[in-house]
Amino acid sequence: MTGYGERHVIIVGGGASGVLLAYQLLHQPTCRLRVTLVEQRADIGRGIAYHTGNPDHLLNVRVANMSALPDQPDHFWRWLISREVDVPLCPDPYCFVPRRVYGDYIASLLEHRTTDSQDLSIVHGTCIEISEGQAEVAVMLSDGRRLNGDFVVLATGHDTRAPLRGHADPWAPPSSAPIDADATVLILGTGLTMVDCVLSLLRDGHRGPIVAMSRRGLLAKPHRRVDALKIDEADVPFGVSIGRLLRWLRGRIDTHVARGGDWRSVIDGLRPYTQRLWRELPPRSKRRFLEHARAWWDVHRHRMAPEVEARVTEVLHAGKLTLMAAKATSIEPNDAGAEITYRRRGDTKVHSMQVGAVVDCTGIVKDPRATANLAVRSLFDQGLARVDPLSIGIDTDGSCAIINRDGTPSRRLFAVGPLTRAAFWEIIAIPDIRNQCTGLATVLLRSVAEAGRNEGRQLLLDELLELE
Repeated sequence: MTGYGERHVIIVGGGASGVLLAYQLLHQPTCRLRVTLVEQRADIGRGIAYHTGNPDHLLNVRVANMSALPDQPDHFWRWLISREVDVPLCPDPYCFVPRRVYGDYIASLLEHRTTDSQDLSIVHGTCIEISEGQAEVAVMLSDGRRLNGDFVVLATGHDTRAPLRGHADPWAPPSSAPIDADATVLILGTGLTMVDCVLSLLRDGHRGPIVAMSRRGLLAKPHRRVDALKIDEADVPFGVSIGRLLRWLRGRIDTHVARGGDWRSVIDGLRPYTQRLWRELPPRSKRRFLEHARAWWDVHRHRMAPEVEARVTEVLHAGKLTLMAAKATSIEPNDAGAEITYRRRGDTKVHSMQVGAVVDCTGIVKDPRATANLAVRSLFDQGLARVDPLSIGIDTDGSCAIINRDGTPSRRLFAVGPLTRAAFWEIIAIPDIRNQCTGLATVLLRSVAEAGRNEGRQLLLDELLELE
């Protein structure tokens, strides 16, 4: 425990989520607060999403919606146009810029505090264990260092499973893996991660066929220059079954399109309410959504930049990329790559093909306990965290507190970003994460203020007892 009036927050993960939370904590001068950011990469603010050096990897949200600060919606745009570059990256706020540029922006939020600051420390290392005591929490790093604090916040971003034998890393450049440029590459999953992988393969000169396979073979829809439709909160059917909710949504879309509008406007207009919709959806409906409707929602909600759509359309028409609605029934690694057996959707016949490499881009970890994140696994092992009822992540409450094995929310352990998808669902994009980090900062600062008042009362009582 740090001294009276000062508290120490340790944020495990120095990507976008961690930096956004650190910024919010350090820009609230209501109490003395020290923040330590633990990041295993050489630089902060990037994580998996924004560390890419591939200029073809664009944001899938337009610049106008990517401000890191909820109270300054044009903050990113103003930062972008203030950069001294010969050629403007963006003609207007409706454009989509390379993700590496956005990583520069996130890192810039803490630039003036990383050089000469007593309230922020950047620790480079890998967290392997988190423990909680009555008076403090502790973080253990792989090199043996131990950090003690008052709160720990997990901000490790997209959870990943341990790599399978014969599978290439979807986040590593293809040139780092021994993939024959003329061999067939099988990508499991047809979402935005698959699109990134295809763009990386093409930039690295891959000449062979690329097959992207998922149960439905759906491809993300593209963005268009349309504004969000204003939807009155009173018109949204919170708490109804998933069937009724989807019928209502289809009806709004049909009406809007019949009036000459675009379906994207309705989906975007629903965005302020998606987390509440998820929270109030009956448990059975949540399961039905994940099983039957999630893929359809994802391709309409998480869209491609128009430039990316043009490139993907080009390679599809050229036959370099094939989308397949099928399920792989077995993957057997061999000297040439892997032998795949699969069954097409709606067909009972089993087919096979030889591929040079398999890349798993299916996204959410099927079993949260199988995570490669040692920090999260340590919480499970100690009973300090539990899997949520849907088995899609760690269980947290509405204040981002991690819920332990007995169902009690912690007062010292918290999480932000994609790790909290079980409670918030729509929590992978910056517009959602920035609001979540602002809310958690308020919770932590309120807790610090209350602790300070309690300590002050105790100090006064001790002084009075000494006078007696």
